[in-house]
Amino acid sequence: MVKGKNNRKFLSRRKKLANEVKTKGIKDHRVLQAIEGIPRHLFVDSALENRAYEDSALPIGCGQTISQPYTVAAQTEQLNVQEGDKVLEIGTGSGYQAAILCFMGADVYSVERHEPLYLKARERLKELGYRPQLKYGDGTLGWSAYAPYNKIVVTAGAPVVPEDLVSQLTVGGILLVPVGEQDVQTMTKITRTGEDSFEQEQLSQFKFVPLIGKKGWD
Repeated sequence: MVKGKNNRKFLSRRKKLANEVKTKGIKDHRVLQAIEGIPRHLFVDSALENRAYEDSALPIGCGQTISQPYTVAAQTEQLNVQEGDKVLEIGTGSGYQAAILCFMGADVYSVERHEPLYLKARERLKELGYRPQLKYGDGTLGWSAYAPYNKIVVTAGAPVVPEDLVSQLTVGGILLVPVGEQDVQTMTKITRTGEDSFEQEQLSQFKFVPLIGKKGWD
């Protein structure tokens, strides 16, 4: 749970934002509770605080953004996160998606390639009372030390599905990754149905910042 006064500010705006993403098609009440429960204004620069509850992406530095709340909600809903799930996030960014996953009871592991963002997210999540495992490094390679994962979510657009991430899924696990060109991607859902079998589903189109790394964009 989010600690103290941080959980009381902008309550009405947070409720309004949850209702807004609900009207756009999000049905999972746990996801909606997380959108309402996490103080998004703490994940953006103070100069952007009053815009934090718009349903839009906002800059967070290093050429990166905090994703649109609807996008966060849509990805989280597709993951079907259950309490106790081991979830790997590729692209910690501001830490907002990690906070949503923690709020829902997941055991979160997250990798960020920009050290300033990694350091800020680590401190911010700690202040909120969350303790995900965070790593500064190349997320396109996953985090093999803690594999396998029940769920993997990628918060940047990849040119192809990173094979290392697929291999780090447990049987029955779900990988959600935006795949396509740098200007637009199709959300791709991969379910590991057996040791050597997978199902792939193409979902809606989104626009993410590029996934940079050895198994992403150069």
